Amino acid sequence: MRILVQKFGGTSLSTDYARNHVIRHIVREQEHGYHIVVVVSAMGRSGDPYATDTLLELVRESGGVIPPRERDLLLGCGEIISAATLCSLLHARGIPTVVLTGGQAGIRTDHGFGQARITSIAPDPIIKHLGEGKVVIVTGFQGATEEGDVTTLGRGGSDTSATAIGAALHAEMVDIYTDVNGILTADPRIVEDARPLSIVSYAEICNMAHLGAKVIHPRAVEVAQQARIPFRVRSTFSEDEGTLVTDLQPIGLSAAVKDRHVTGIAHVSGVTQISVHALDGQNDVQLQVFQAMAKHHISVDFINVTPGGAAYTVFDHDAERALEVLDEIGYKPHAVRGCAKVSVIGGGMNGVPGIMARIVEALTEQGIMILQSADSNTTIWVLVRQEDMAGALRALHNKFELHK
Repeated sequence: MRILVQKFGGTSLSTDYARNHVIRHIVREQEHGYHIVVVVSAMGRSGDPYATDTLLELVRESGGVIPPRERDLLLGCGEIISAATLCSLLHARGIPTVVLTGGQAGIRTDHGFGQARITSIAPDPIIKHLGEGKVVIVTGFQGATEEGDVTTLGRGGSDTSATAIGAALHAEMVDIYTDVNGILTADPRIVEDARPLSIVSYAEICNMAHLGAKVIHPRAVEVAQQARIPFRVRSTFSEDEGTLVTDLQPIGLSAAVKDRHVTGIAHVSGVTQISVHALDGQNDVQLQVFQAMAKHHISVDFINVTPGGAAYTVFDHDAERALEVLDEIGYKPHAVRGCAKVSVIGGGMNGVPGIMARIVEALTEQGIMILQSADSNTTIWVLVRQEDMAGALRALHNKFELHK
């Protein structure tokens, strides 16, 4: 069978208008000869009746005390409502359809309620229904333990459900439908001339997702990459094919991708830079600092280590506690609050001279101070003050001519 997995997010299912577009995509791909598996999220966003955050608010209003197992049982309701609603609309159009929960679809997870990890997928129930000519709707974001307890996969879990099911079924493609038309070179709310990308590599989109782009969850990308399943990020409200994510170069695109050193610019705001210097005669400052952060469950990022100390970032909401911990063990840290991490991402930059020089040039021209930097083979990060973030994004986007 030629199998296509389509994932529809909450905004794609929240109104009659949106749901009609969903049905159009399903019917079109059926006419192209595909057997269709549809993965759905809960309808809408926070405040909408069946959204995940709304269900959580019900618990908070009732006192906020619910065990993790029962919490996951509640949170799985939103996807079930979406799936049943879409099923009824397809049946009304004469399209045979069946709904499977994550567990019924064969998704098995560990017992990490709220952040469960998929341990295996036995897709026989999906294959059976596809063989009978049905559209199979699977509730995203959820699976089941070996004992049958419902589990949820954490934020962005429906994306992971879709790529994992695609991998298990050896699907030709996974289409992730959302309310934007593919992956853009930067956040269009900040960079007005950000443009859609026709193709990116798994590594590039995974870095974008980890570094602030909200279009798809990083874990979903990792699953697709491991299985070598190509996927597209598309708009529910358009016929455009969106952004293809793959490591295989389609005919006619390989040269263009090879010549593109930088693919996009991402950002994460709301971080604090902390610098710690060794005490006189001390040679284990780094060990003490990072053991203290780990002991108090404070996540650290953007780490630079020198013989005389260390610089790193924490989220603003962890900053006060981090400084207190350092003070308790005898250090006098320096903190720069209200920073942003700006990332220049591109699979083509590895081994290319001059990328960092152009980054420094772009920011210097705008009078933007770089507080810290780091790099990998696909990404260069710079830390700037929060008030400089928008200017830095625009300057870098323009310097690397990502609008063209």
